[in-house]
Amino acid sequence: MTIRRIEVRERVMERNDALAREVRARLRAAGVTALNLVSSPGSGKTLLLERTLQDLGEDLRFAVVTGDVQTQNDADRLARWTDDLVQAVVTGGACHLDARQVTMALEAVELETLDILFIENVGNLVCPASWDLGEAEKVVVFSVTEGEDKPLKYPKMFREARHVILNKMDLLPHVPFDVERAVAAAREVNPDLEFFFTSALTGEGMAGWYDFLRSHVRRLSGAGV
Repeated sequence: MTIRRIEVRERVMERNDALAREVRARLRAAGVTALNLVSSPGSGKTLLLERTLQDLGEDLRFAVVTGDVQTQNDADRLARWTDDLVQAVVTGGACHLDARQVTMALEAVELETLDILFIENVGNLVCPASWDLGEAEKVVVFSVTEGEDKPLKYPKMFREARHVILNKMDLLPHVPFDVERAVAAAREVNPDLEFFFTSALTGEGMAGWYDFLRSHVRRLSGAGV
C-alpha cells in the first residue's frame, strides 16, 4: 500500500504568502504603509498606538487591525482616538494573525483615504514571525520589564524586523534592566536593527517614532507631511 503524505502546513503557508503579496500590492498602489507591530504580551503596544493616534491624528490618516485571542478590548481602546476604521480580529485561540484576516479587514477600508495601516498582532514572539501579512515591515515592541536576552530567545522575530521600539523607559529606575545589553543582544541577532527608546505613558522618545512614520508617508506620497 502506497502512503501519500500531504504537507498541510506548507500548503497553508503558500496560500498565506500569495494573499500577502496581493495585500502588499493593493497597499502600495494606494500609497499606504502597513506596519505589523509584534511583541510579547504586556509590552505596551496598545498604549503606544493610543498615543500615536492621539498625537498624529490631525496630520495623518490611520486605520488599525488588532488581533487578540479572545476579546476586542484593544480595539475598543483604540477606537476612542480615531474616526477611521479600527477592526478587531478575535482569533479564538490562534497565536497570530494571517493574511486572509488582513484581506478581509481591508474590505471595510477606503485605502485611498489612508496614510498608514497599523496591524497590532497577537502578543506572541514566536508564531507571528513566520506569517507575512503584506506589511511594509515588522516592528518589534520590547519593554524594559522583560529580560535583556529576549532577542536571543526569540531570534527569528528580531531577524525578521527592521526596527525595535524599546518601550516603558520611564520604568528604568525601578527595574534591573540593562539597555546596552538588550541592544547588543538584538544586534547580535540582526546587526541592521534600528531602535526607538520610548515611554508611551510619558511621551519620552515618541518624537523619533513619529518622524519615522512621517518619513514612510513621505516616501510613498512624494510630498511633505
